[in-house]
Amino acid sequence: MPEINRVAWIGRALIVGRGGLGTALADELQRRQPALDVMLCGRTLGSADDWLVDLESSQSLEALSQRLLEDPQPLRLVINATGRLHGGSLSPEKRLQQVCTDQLMESFAINAAGPLLLAKAIEPALKRDRHFHFASLSARVGSIGDNRSGGWYAYRGAKAAQNMYLRSLSVEWARRFPLATVTMLHPGTTDTALSKPFQNFVPPDRLFSPQKAASFLLDVLLEQTAEQSGRFLAWDGQEIPW
Repeated sequence: MPEINRVAWIGRALIVGRGGLGTALADELQRRQPALDVMLCGRTLGSADDWLVDLESSQSLEALSQRLLEDPQPLRLVINATGRLHGGSLSPEKRLQQVCTDQLMESFAINAAGPLLLAKAIEPALKRDRHFHFASLSARVGSIGDNRSGGWYAYRGAKAAQNMYLRSLSVEWARRFPLATVTMLHPGTTDTALSKPFQNFVPPDRLFSPQKAASFLLDVLLEQTAEQSGRFLAWDGQEIPW
């Protein structure tokens, strides 16, 4: 078992994103680390204990930053479990002529800018002498080296941008917060609303329940150390090419 799983973490953990995988991550993290106070954050409140956090709202992120500064508990772990592939005006493009500016900007706002702005909001609560994890859900389709089918311009491009942003963040934080670890995680195809329209193409043994995906991701994440910061990893721990 990874060393970090044998040590009881004490303090605050945030899971940002109240979808199926975010909820499963919060439940599984609380089960593994009962001394952590795990808060599930989203655009809406699921319970009186949840925190409101909207990654597309500067006011919401400023409020989060202030709340963490006033929090008596040390911030130990933040996982961004947000993402948008389809819905509303968004639909994955199959060819170039389906690309439009509004969809590119919408995907970029939530899938690329959102995780970086979340890191900016929580940074004032970090300490140089405290171990801390920041992780964000990426996607294998955001890999430039692994792209063999094309299409999905907005989503692919935004996830690739997120990877670059967080890789740069890991370099900066290595200097300023040497005990911080930044990790980009590909959860595999998970049985959530995000993947629902595309599950017919997924072998049954590769369609994970949110609970199973959360378990895999925490297995990987809680093994990482500050010396490994900035990695792009799949649910099974395998490195994904940029």
